[in-house]
Amino acid sequence: MVEGFAPLAGKRALVTGASGGLGAHFAELLARHGADVVIAARRLDALDAVVRRIGAHGTVTAIPLDVADAASRDALVRQAGAVDILVNNAGVVRESAALDHAEADWDAVLDTNLKGMFYLAQAFAPGMRGRGGGSIVNIASILGLRQAGGVVSYAVSKAGVIQLTKTLALEWARHGIRVNALAPGYIETELNGDFWRTEAGKALIRRIPQRRLGRLEDLDGPLLLLSSDASRYMTGSVLTVDGGHLVSTL
Repeated sequence: MVEGFAPLAGKRALVTGASGGLGAHFAELLARHGADVVIAARRLDALDAVVRRIGAHGTVTAIPLDVADAASRDALVRQAGAVDILVNNAGVVRESAALDHAEADWDAVLDTNLKGMFYLAQAFAPGMRGRGGGSIVNIASILGLRQAGGVVSYAVSKAGVIQLTKTLALEWARHGIRVNALAPGYIETELNGDFWRTEAGKALIRRIPQRRLGRLEDLDGPLLLLSSDASRYMTGSVLTVDGGHLVSTL
């Protein structure tokens, strides 16, 4: 962070799925750049750790949330109040071959990754409209733009996120609400580090044109761009951050 650089000062941001990984990193990033941050997730113990980390240099509030549950979403909306920036990050994955994919797994993934994302955007959009606008950043994936085996419901949900983003951008542009998507490629986190050290993981890395995994900080600039007024003439955009993976040779 550049000393004194606070492009989000006076803004209130909500980050879902913020108990760890990308969500916790996004929340801390927004707080470091001036936003008052609300973090939400199912794992309250993990949220407490994020609160302690962010609280050292910013304002943060934690609220429990199961994004797939309507009552939980309603409670979040009541407690969070007005927000200027919504980062729809909560997501799950269920891995299996398509022939073996259970209906319960399909429902869990689509309810969390797509349905919950839409209804949270719908819930906060009226407040943004009343204040003259806001920014919604939906976290998609390159798997919403390209295929991989074993993650059928996840890939379908992320493709839906991209179409949802563009549809809401069209409808809400007149209200000053910008809706954009961030589509990360493979990002190394504390949860997936072991896989990338396997032969299968190393082989996948070799297919990325930059020949490396993404780091959490590689997402900082794109997220700040979409969250701040620097992207005031952007809506319906999908920013891929993938080391060139989508343009790799077949």
